Amino acid sequence: MEFGEVLTAMVTPFKDDLTVDYDGAVELAEYLINNGSDGLVVLGTTGEVPTLKLEEKIRLLETITDAIGDQATIIAGTGSYSTQSSIELTKKAEQIGVDGVMLVTPYYNKPPQDGLYEHFKSIAAVTNLPVMLYNVPGRTGKNIEPKTVAKLSEIDNVVALKEASGDVDQAIMIRRMTDDNFKIYSGEDTLTLPLLSIGGSGVVSVSSHLVGNQIKEMITAFKAGKIEKAAQKNEELNKLFKTMFITSNPIPVKTALNLIEQPAGRLRPPLIGLSNQLEIELKEVLAEYNLI
Repeated sequence: MEFGEVLTAMVTPFKDDLTVDYDGAVELAEYLINNGSDGLVVLGTTGEVPTLKLEEKIRLLETITDAIGDQATIIAGTGSYSTQSSIELTKKAEQIGVDGVMLVTPYYNKPPQDGLYEHFKSIAAVTNLPVMLYNVPGRTGKNIEPKTVAKLSEIDNVVALKEASGDVDQAIMIRRMTDDNFKIYSGEDTLTLPLLSIGGSGVVSVSSHLVGNQIKEMITAFKAGKIEKAAQKNEELNKLFKTMFITSNPIPVKTALNLIEQPAGRLRPPLIGLSNQLEIELKEVLAEYNLI
């Protein structure tokens, strides 16, 4: 299973009354796949998944898969801090017809490495779908150590890792300890090029909501051996990459999408909108990139 190179960690659009905007989600999904995205990660951090009810998660997966499932890869974020809940949602996602699942490190309960292994192994065992692990210790409070990733990669359908620890040395260790067929994706836009240089496959991106074609161009250039061109593109995009994280994700990217008139809508509490000063900064950067 090839997930693709540019996977967008898609926002979940909400209406003014904070209900899910399912039509808006389809419109946004179509926009993304027409602008550089090979696939979409639905129900991830950027999708405000902790605030979604189970029935909303299922309907969102059904709606997007039905609308664009034959045009792009659909990866469902089915992991949580509960192994059993993760198993149940993974089974449902497979029934819906997604192309793969992404399993985040259990958050808050901070299991030891053996516990992490058993958690991921148990979920992978109930599905035929390819599994992407998601390591983001800054949010979960727990790092998946390279030895644990390597052990998990020996499971047939555990095929990829979204590495968002910010630690390139760790990514290098994982690359050394896993088979070449095991895919490593950057979980941070600013580190996509460094991870490509050590054998990474692509990125699960936030900024691709806005500059998907340019990110795709950078990756294509690097893989074609045009290193200088890739480095130049990375440098050009760096300011926008950083601006998408001037405060908690997905606050900046949702604000930006609304400004470029793509469906994103409101943020569900406890997230709040940008301050006036940060919105001014965001608008200035979007104007620099000719996005508004």
